[in-house]
Amino acid sequence: MAANSAAGKSSSARNGDAEPGGNGTSHKLLERLQDNKGIILVSHVHPDPDSLGSMLGLSYLFKKKLKKNSIITRDGFIGRAENQAMVRCLNIDLKPIEEVAWKENYAVVMVDSQPGTGRHTIPEDIEVTAIIDHHEFSGSTKGVPFVDVRAGLGATCTLVTKYLMEQKLDPPEDIATALFYGIESEMTGYPREATPQDDGALLYLYQYACKDLLAEIKSARLPLSYFETLIQALQNSFIYDHLIMSWAGDLSQPESAAEIADFLIRFNEVDWAFVSGVYENNLIMSMRTVHAKGRAGEILQQVVEDMGKAGGHDRRAGGSIPLESTAASTLENIRAILRKNLLSVLEIDEQRGQRLVARRELLESIQGN
Repeated sequence: MAANSAAGKSSSARNGDAEPGGNGTSHKLLERLQDNKGIILVSHVHPDPDSLGSMLGLSYLFKKKLKKNSIITRDGFIGRAENQAMVRCLNIDLKPIEEVAWKENYAVVMVDSQPGTGRHTIPEDIEVTAIIDHHEFSGSTKGVPFVDVRAGLGATCTLVTKYLMEQKLDPPEDIATALFYGIESEMTGYPREATPQDDGALLYLYQYACKDLLAEIKSARLPLSYFETLIQALQNSFIYDHLIMSWAGDLSQPESAAEIADFLIRFNEVDWAFVSGVYENNLIMSMRTVHAKGRAGEILQQVVEDMGKAGGHDRRAGGSIPLESTAASTLENIRAILRKNLLSVLEIDEQRGQRLVARRELLESIQGN
């Protein structure tokens, strides 16, 4: 089991009590880790740009200030084309979580996530030394020596950038590019879930980031599976008042649901988008809203109930339900429960959904071209 070599009172910042980087938080983190031989950085399953950029930025911080090497891990599959391009373009060395040797006297730092969320595959007996995150408290941070959770921030990369600024470390090009894209990817959509601190971090990083690499990452080429999944989702998208619900079927990668939800929420006749599909015996869900204070994470938790795990932010949320069977009848039963719960939570009267695009018209359009 990875041991925590430093004992003492837990450090924490809760819900933006103080400005990140403005109260010596990075100094406390470095002090907490100084007696460890090395650091293992972990994040949630299927790491996104915010978690990847945060881990890369922290690795640079620990190397420069503590002269310690870090192991940056990958928990699960990275599927989204932009995320794959980020890893490739920035040469991020990721170690699969199942290949990690959990060494004694190595600190485990959890980034962009928290224990108890159901979104990790690290061994249960591994002790977490530090948590650095921007999500709401999960309730599983008790006993962790260092906790810096800033739910008021739009991105964990913003917090890591503040650490570098506090330590007077100008980031090299690859680190700045990773942090910049990590923040920007969390700010997508309108209205933006951003604070002046997020915008300040972006302005600071932009002078150091490689603009060509940013453009290459954002314009990543898409595989055939992306379009196959999109067509399946469009064929099975139904409108319920100001909500659109889409069934994407079998997902080629778990982030497909989020990609489709990002696409559907741009439909000008809806305020909410909910997408679900199956990936490796799990029903994957993603939800989006145009409402700045939509509490999407809380709402999805209410919808899922005790069937699985869910969470997120005001405008974006995701979750998963483990499946004992992927039989059509089982999936339809779960989808019916989710549909009923979501309509109830959003106070939409029970109704028959109207297809976004008639199946016949969609097929005729494709065949005609």
